[in-house]
Amino acid sequence: MPHTNHSITAANIHTLVSSNQFGTFFGIHQKVFNEVWARLTHPDGNSVAYISMEIGADPDVYNPVKQRLIDLERTSSMDSKLKGFITKLFQGPEKIPTYSGGLGVLAGDTLKSFADCKIPAVAISLLFRQGYFCQIVDSKVGQICQTVKWQPEATHGLYLLHDPHNPKKPLHIELPFYNEENQIITIEAQVWMKMEISHSLDFFIPEILLDFSLPGTPSPFKKAAGQLYNAESSIVKALQRRMLGAGIIPALQALGITSKIFHLNEQHGVIAILQLIGEELQRSIGHSDFTKATDQQIIQASDKVARQTIYTIHTPVKAGHDRFDKSLYAGISHKSCQRLLDLLAHDEENPHTYNFTTMAMTVNRAANSVSRLHRDVTRKQFPQFAKKISAITNGVHHLTWISDARAEVFNRIPELDNWQYDPGVFAKLEPLSHDQKFRSYLSHAWKKDTAFLFDFINTMLLQHRNQRLETWIDPPNFFSSLIDRNTRMDPQVFTIGFARRFSTYKRADLIFDNLDTLCDIVVSNNWPINFIFAGKAHPADEPGKSVIKLILDYQKELHQKSNGLANLIFIPNYDMKIAKMMVAGVHAWLNSPKRPLEASGTSGMKAAMNGVPNISIMDGWWAEGYHEGLTGWKFGLEKPVEEADLSEAPETLLYSEDSASFYQTLPTILQEFYQAGKGSTFLDKAIMNLALNIPIFNTHRMAAEYLTKYDLHLPKQRQIEMHHFGSLYDSNRNDPPQKASLPSQDDVIL
Repeated sequence: MPHTNHSITAANIHTLVSSNQFGTFFGIHQKVFNEVWARLTHPDGNSVAYISMEIGADPDVYNPVKQRLIDLERTSSMDSKLKGFITKLFQGPEKIPTYSGGLGVLAGDTLKSFADCKIPAVAISLLFRQGYFCQIVDSKVGQICQTVKWQPEATHGLYLLHDPHNPKKPLHIELPFYNEENQIITIEAQVWMKMEISHSLDFFIPEILLDFSLPGTPSPFKKAAGQLYNAESSIVKALQRRMLGAGIIPALQALGITSKIFHLNEQHGVIAILQLIGEELQRSIGHSDFTKATDQQIIQASDKVARQTIYTIHTPVKAGHDRFDKSLYAGISHKSCQRLLDLLAHDEENPHTYNFTTMAMTVNRAANSVSRLHRDVTRKQFPQFAKKISAITNGVHHLTWISDARAEVFNRIPELDNWQYDPGVFAKLEPLSHDQKFRSYLSHAWKKDTAFLFDFINTMLLQHRNQRLETWIDPPNFFSSLIDRNTRMDPQVFTIGFARRFSTYKRADLIFDNLDTLCDIVVSNNWPINFIFAGKAHPADEPGKSVIKLILDYQKELHQKSNGLANLIFIPNYDMKIAKMMVAGVHAWLNSPKRPLEASGTSGMKAAMNGVPNISIMDGWWAEGYHEGLTGWKFGLEKPVEEADLSEAPETLLYSEDSASFYQTLPTILQEFYQAGKGSTFLDKAIMNLALNIPIFNTHRMAAEYLTKYDLHLPKQRQIEMHHFGSLYDSNRNDPPQKASLPSQDDVIL
């Protein structure tokens, strides 16, 4: 299914400038911009509003506009109309640090595939002036959190929208909040837009970002607007959710966007659904005092709104579900709002709280988990909603995560013609598993990516050593004390990568549970090994931060007990750019959560996009991507999931059992890497990853599965393309068909 796009040449770059009443934008033809905007503002509402607290889409990792200009060798322009755009594109900041990890990066990948697949959608999120946080790592202290300093005004692809009635002023929306006396407190947000532009530059998804960090914003709201997932207090956390949810409808109305389908990427923005219920209820009862509405009237209104709502739940971990004390909520919401929450967000386990996950589960036409195993767990957790919970296994945007070196190889293979647009063509690679030319190409690309990663690591280690003389920071890596002109981390040594959020259930330190056993495996066989770790713990997650400190503390002991054969490196301030280097440059990717608490685990999919095999607990996506050992290795306990398995208590995390399983598996992996033939088994698994896992775990396929829930009307050719992507995989195979259902009175916990 080859795509065509408006021809871009060095002579007509100026045609990539477009505008409307809200501003002037770069990267899209005016005709394309008009077509997309007309669809989003059409009275029929045939589009989706995708709601996410965080969206990760750093321009330094994937930027089709910049790449097109580089390909044209046009990186500067004297045209005054273009000069500002191009200067910002090539010289401005390349980070939009308003994401914390997998949830946000998944949202960004989803929107990129929506753009590539031309799905009419708009995304809504918040713009955090202090981002998430900048991680400094000190070997003696551990993780140190610093405020992010970034400049949205200077960042390419971000546009502060104009008021169409007064173009010299930013577009503002006003939101009414209420105190405990039901008095109105009005706060304002200015509206930004990021354009997620398709690979062909022939479509885009607008990401609407609400910026509440204005001079007149009251202090509690300003704190909530400053930093993503600010956990300074419960009130700040609650306000952050309300600011997202309450801002969605006013922002869409201000822009004239008419989307009738609302997709909640987690429950954070569920207040928008509550607002829709309020509007529906007001139409039916004729007034806005919902304290006088009956339960039946509220349920009937929620039934109607449910027809517009899709809900994706991302975690079985209880801490991931928003609960707020009713007395706290009384101070930030109207009594009519509380009346709706009393009915729709009732928490049986904690009657004094509102449970936003319960409300999101109650009011939707379809709810989905993010893997098959997670579907089964979610049904156990929410048995009253089990009939409408299906699986849509996560994917990643293949164009973002496949390395440049691998992409060059794929471009040379006739069987992979059109791979940029159709990840399904990778299924044709299986017959090439023994083709020596292809194996040689892939091996060379892999070594190139590994060398790139190790150049970065060795430079970092030297910088850390030098910084010790210049700052109070102790280098986070023991190896910094060893590195010199003759001693470097060696890219030919077998290297395992691990990078994700540091939460205790993810057990980042699992494989170091018994250093003596680990070192004995390495020393007795003279098998050198590198462990490359990265990731952040939430600033308020003290147990998670303690795991990072443990990783740092293991470094010296591991090196010494292994006679220097085993080395553990920690890369600070993990972001998408570091992730892309790691998933392409390591020899295997590690995932060691307690089963079944990892709902999906998209980092392993990114490794698979480059052919890198996984070593993983059979949890999340790996239960579907393992393919009986063709794509990597499994370890750890594997049994039917029971209620007790959902505990995150330290004594239930199965360290001794699962680490012992890893130590049993590791010798086989190392032997296969170092045996005669130098890792031929790894190339076998790499090719099978490309052939078996890219067609499945990509966001084009995921988008096609979501389309079956959205019920959008698309042009015939697009329907054919999306049907093709949907045919690549069925997330609910072997599960009885689930029809999208609406909540009944029995679904509401009274």
